Amino acid sequence: MEKYAADKTWKALSREEVRAVDAWAINEIGVPGVVLMENAGRSCAELAGHELAGIEAPKVCIFCGTGNNGGDGYVIARHLVDSGCEVRTVLCGQRQKVRGDARINLDILERLGHRVVSPDWDGADVRARVRDLAGDTDLLIDALFGTGLQGPLRNPYDSLVAAINDLGRPVLAVDIPSGLDCDTGEPLGCAIKAAWTVTFVAVKKGFLGHVFVIYLRRVDKTSTWVSVNEHSLLLDGKDRYKMPDRDSGSGKLRSQSWEAFHELLYGFKNKCFRDGLIEEKQH
Repeated sequence: MEKYAADKTWKALSREEVRAVDAWAINEIGVPGVVLMENAGRSCAELAGHELAGIEAPKVCIFCGTGNNGGDGYVIARHLVDSGCEVRTVLCGQRQKVRGDARINLDILERLGHRVVSPDWDGADVRARVRDLAGDTDLLIDALFGTGLQGPLRNPYDSLVAAINDLGRPVLAVDIPSGLDCDTGEPLGCAIKAAWTVTFVAVKKGFLGHVFVIYLRRVDKTSTWVSVNEHSLLLDGKDRYKMPDRDSGSGKLRSQSWEAFHELLYGFKNKCFRDGLIEEKQH
């Protein structure tokens, strides 16, 4: 796993290109999809374990969707349980919609004796329910939606994302923060405020430039969040971002140093992707 740096050469792919690479790995190379999912989930669990190191009896809550992003979440849950974490795994959607590789990993997790809860969100107080599930945890994991999301989040998922953000707990996003467009980097209505994203296969096109850091906070670690959807940001070369702001007295623009709270890490579904099988692009 490698931390994203803006001054490096990265393999940047669109949504369709990522799908093509997955199809190539499965259909031409012969890497089973369930193996790709295992490698992806293990990469996320590795980072989670690193961030939880030093916390006694760490608690983690994983919010899983019904697709492959949720499947990654079940793999993460299994590895974190094995490492001694207290893990609450939440299936956010109808169980019968979980199919394929995701269903294999859901079944494995439950056969190992781990309980996966599946709340009925319809008509529920979503914020209260999320607070009950995850309010006392040390880390949240967003495995709701992946790169396939193309339209605004609908109810109850928009309320669920807002409730997760409102907890103020650190969030690790799987592949991409839920609610973020893979190709443009723009939030589709609302999006998870992730502290870390572990992305797979390649850096997504939407992560390039300044847009992938969708939420920032002041360097002094106050809880003031700013969406780059509303402000123009420039990297100053010191892993910080300059946000133009207007002085309240003169109305002139002034620069204020902000810290990028969101870290992008580059995970791998399969190590063969490291070595030039995807065209290198200079950014």
